Amino acid sequence: MLKHRGFPGRLPGSDFQFTIRRANPKGATPIVRRERYRDRRPADRMADTAFVRALWEQFGEVPFERGNLDAGRLSWLFGREVKPAEDPFDPEDYEALLVLDVSAARAAFPEAFEDEGG
Repeated sequence: MLKHRGFPGRLPGSDFQFTIRRANPKGATPIVRRERYRDRRPADRMADTAFVRALWEQFGEVPFERGNLDAGRLSWLFGREVKPAEDPFDPEDYEALLVLDVSAARAAFPEAFEDEGG
């Protein structure tokens, strides 16, 4: 399992996890599309925004390996802002390639891109 050095481990001051420390010996937790409802808590939305910002800063528009990124956090974005970068895509593989859909991410989380000056 690839460990993404420099990627934040969690949202500061919270229990919202962004990375995992070690691979699950029983296999990777599958990435599944989770439905985001309008009444999600502000803290959940803040964690999603911070995670999108971290993905953008770390990888930009370049495909990246799932590695030690948290499956639960990826699942909140999967199929919308984070998409498979390969076909066939194995949602239970630590080496699966993903890509940030920047236009979808900007539309859903404009705050994640505010500091870039444009």
